[in-house]
Amino acid sequence: MLKAFAMDFTATDTAELTGLSIRRVNDIYLPIRRRIAQDCERSSPLQGEVEVDESYFGPIRIRGKRGRGAGGKTIVFGIFKRNGHVYTEIVPDAKKPRF
Repeated sequence: MLKAFAMDFTATDTAELTGLSIRRVNDIYLPIRRRIAQDCERSSPLQGEVEVDESYFGPIRIRGKRGRGAGGKTIVFGIFKRNGHVYTEIVPDAKKPRF
């Protein structure tokens, strides 16, 4: 199966497409992945120690239901950078994706 213009090629996909061994593809991919990780770390505002948490906001709990099961709750995900800023985002759907 050809994944044209996809950035999510696995080593196996690339090996099949190019005819190279998976070991050779991994030898090529590893330095590229390291470089990408270094660039992401440099450009990220979240370096060092951070705290991650989620909270549920909304009406008081319905008897017997808590957390995600309680109706009408809004889930908020937050990242706190020590001595820095707080980044928050409302989570529209916290269900696990089904494949």
